[in-house]
Amino acid sequence: MAKNKSFYLPDLGEGLPDATIVEWFVKVGDAIRLDASLVSMETAKAVVEVPSPFSGTVRKLGGAAGDVIPTGSMLAEFEIDPSAPQRAEGQDTGHHHGPPSGHKGAGAPTPAPDDGDAVIASDLGGDLPSPTAQPAKSADAGTVVGAMQSSDAVRSEKAIAIGGVKAMPAVRALARKLGVDLARVRGSGGEGAVTMADVKGAAGDGSAALLPSPTGVSSRARESLTRAAENDPAPRAGAGVAGGEPQRTSLSAAGKPMRTQPPGVVASGQPEQLKGVRRNMARVMAAAHAQVVPTTLTDDADVHAWAASEDLTARLVRSIVAAARAVPALNAWFDGEKLMRTLHRQVDIGLAVDTDDGLFVPALRNADMLDPRGVREAVRRLRTQVEDRSIAASELSGYTISLSNFGMFAGRYATPVVVPPTVAIVAAGRGRHQMTPVMGGFESHRVLPLSLTFDHRACTGGEAARFLKAMLDDLALPG
Repeated sequence: MAKNKSFYLPDLGEGLPDATIVEWFVKVGDAIRLDASLVSMETAKAVVEVPSPFSGTVRKLGGAAGDVIPTGSMLAEFEIDPSAPQRAEGQDTGHHHGPPSGHKGAGAPTPAPDDGDAVIASDLGGDLPSPTAQPAKSADAGTVVGAMQSSDAVRSEKAIAIGGVKAMPAVRALARKLGVDLARVRGSGGEGAVTMADVKGAAGDGSAALLPSPTGVSSRARESLTRAAENDPAPRAGAGVAGGEPQRTSLSAAGKPMRTQPPGVVASGQPEQLKGVRRNMARVMAAAHAQVVPTTLTDDADVHAWAASEDLTARLVRSIVAAARAVPALNAWFDGEKLMRTLHRQVDIGLAVDTDDGLFVPALRNADMLDPRGVREAVRRLRTQVEDRSIAASELSGYTISLSNFGMFAGRYATPVVVPPTVAIVAAGRGRHQMTPVMGGFESHRVLPLSLTFDHRACTGGEAARFLKAMLDDLALPG
């Protein structure tokens, strides 16, 4: 009798407690070979293709596209084919296909690259190991599925042909998000594969929009509406004629103003479960709020001496580097449990990048060694990788201080969130002109609002003020 085995979702090398199913490459009853593509999963960092750990027949799937699967939960069940190649338990990858033992659960740290200091940062901050701890064998060993060896190399995704269309999982996820029918997109990639640019182009010109069902409602939606009608056949009071939407009015039937109700009583919107990047952002921000003792200083930098073509991001990076050299206490990590801080020689700046999927914070490595051109090129590369979701997980961790340029949208001052183990974040608001006293009268000077939030457990108010003053002095200089 054939033996059945369950495959449990491992930690996909990112220290996160769950992942979202993007697309299954098989269905129940399909035969699959060892290391063939099984499913693509979205984490807070990227869309990851998960290969099959067995050869056999798929007997059960642990969820549908869009479902959130906790790490360590059953992802799929297989009927093993004894005549086909199989991998021994934990062979090559070091992970086990049964339920993980001692799983850390939510918030498990993922070590990040560093310059040799004992303190290591995790995903968007993270835990701090003991400074006396010896460097461990790659922390992701035993977590990556398939035939990949544990290493520091970035795994590249392959374009998989499904339904006659060849595309990478990340491209399929983007197409689903933008409402693009991949079957109607002409691929420009290798061997006719559809690329990110192809999908974005099709979304822009509307040439490959998903066609609605004949009735304009999907089969799943029709089933839901039918069940709802069967369970509640009577029309609701006050229902309007068009589309069954209730008529909205500020007066009751008696002609008196209506009392509003809490959102939990009458919900007019559609609840949406947070997934991927937004899900991780919610966890990280909540943890930061619970751990950090934040204090914010604000001031305006006089940038009247700047040339018209001055690069704002490059100047902000330069000023942070200058301030970190003058006051190293804010270019540091802090362990609140051990009451230990680590001052860094290098300046790695986490750049807040806003996307439709949520907040990404890629690290601008060795900012203290970059000239303005190097900063521009590095920032452009990081933004591009974030937008097409090709950025490596290692690029999203291990920074020593953070920068948010929210003023490119709107706003003057802010109270940005410090994410442990870092102890400071700088935020730049929208520039403006103001009258400035000068010798003999007043002049209109351009000023740049700055906000500096720091963890008062690790820094004094004086250190933070001197750090901000060093930034103001550097920003006041001509380019």
